[in-house]
Amino acid sequence: MAPDRRLAGRIDAMKLLAIDTTEQACSAALLLEGEIHEKFDVVPRRHSQLLLPMIESLLAEAELSLGRLDALAFARGPGSFTGVRIATAAAQGLAMAADLPVAPVSSLLALAQGAMRETGAGQVLAAFDARMQELYWLPARPGTDGLAEPAGPERVSTAEAVRLPGEGPWWIAGSGAAAAGEVLSAEVGEGAVLLPDAMVHAEDVARLAVPLVTAGETVSAAEAQPVYLREQVAHKMVRP
Repeated sequence: MAPDRRLAGRIDAMKLLAIDTTEQACSAALLLEGEIHEKFDVVPRRHSQLLLPMIESLLAEAELSLGRLDALAFARGPGSFTGVRIATAAAQGLAMAADLPVAPVSSLLALAQGAMRETGAGQVLAAFDARMQELYWLPARPGTDGLAEPAGPERVSTAEAVRLPGEGPWWIAGSGAAAAGEVLSAEVGEGAVLLPDAMVHAEDVARLAVPLVTAGETVSAAEAQPVYLREQVAHKMVRP
């Protein structure tokens, strides 16, 4: 979509809703005039029940209607197949209802952004447990604007196949650190820091969405699609 002239030069005035249901956590965040307000809970298998109430609560507290937002952002995966589907469907429905542009944000990059925000980490290996003895993973570093940016492509592989660019130290964040921390630490080398409890937060999805929205790098509701990486699993699960 073309850049929205209403947003040019007024990031502090942006009103943006961000959502995440990538793994066990469920969260929604409202960026309002430079401040972020978030609802976050770890609720396995209850995302579809709690996400909309979180959103309604945030909007009610801010005395905002959905139609007064400038954009919507969502963690588009990779991650749990069901979780990614829930976030995608919610983003599509909300954006279509209010005619909002959508900013799809990498769940792995949002995880790295959160690790940097919470710990001051430099280089982060964001990794989710992908089951089947594999990981979804992405190396990331702080960019010139202070936000996390990819240091390589998103991948799915065994922990033994993970290869990182350059030298450490590296922080290893996410459920992948819990599932394969020893193997990943061996790859990272001396100075590895494990953050196995790190989870995606919608507030980090919101932060990463801001430059996308201001640059017009958004999509329509119909174009908002999930990213699985492991496409063969998705195909098997949707077969009749």
